[in-house]
Amino acid sequence: MQMIDNYNFVGKTAIIRVDFNVPLGAQYEVTDDTRIRGALPTIKKVLQDGGSAILMSHLGRPKSGPEEKFSLKHIIPVLSDHLGVDIQFANDCAGEEAVSKSAALKAGEVLLLENLRFYSAENKVKTDDEKAATRVFAEKLSTYGDVYVNDAFGTAHRAHASTAVIADFFAKDSR
Repeated sequence: MQMIDNYNFVGKTAIIRVDFNVPLGAQYEVTDDTRIRGALPTIKKVLQDGGSAILMSHLGRPKSGPEEKFSLKHIIPVLSDHLGVDIQFANDCAGEEAVSKSAALKAGEVLLLENLRFYSAENKVKTDDEKAATRVFAEKLSTYGDVYVNDAFGTAHRAHASTAVIADFFAKDSR
């Protein structure tokens, strides 16, 4: 494992686990951007080095699948304002849109994936079948980037696909 300050992201696509679990108001506006601001140094480092960034996070606790109130699309205006770049968005973090947009990403560009918790494989790891599904999901996410960065300290202790499991699919010098 490397420290981010010692890594050069030039020409690399970094898939970054961020913690954008922020409160939203009645109109789905961000009411506290502290966690978004906390991720900015990492994202900016990747972009300033000449890399591109794919951001993945959870938001809330959806019961079963996609729910409008838990969509990460609502944070795009705040994130874009802070970074000073347009934010691309993939409506399904494991769908064809995410695959194609991640493959087309150029240096300096940012892609935000939809809420990871819209997939039960993100955090259901009790049974052997759930553990297997989590590995498949993590492997899928890992194909989007050259380098994995975990910037979501508050979720680092969880055995989720996007925190603990995804790192298994990257070489030690790429995580």
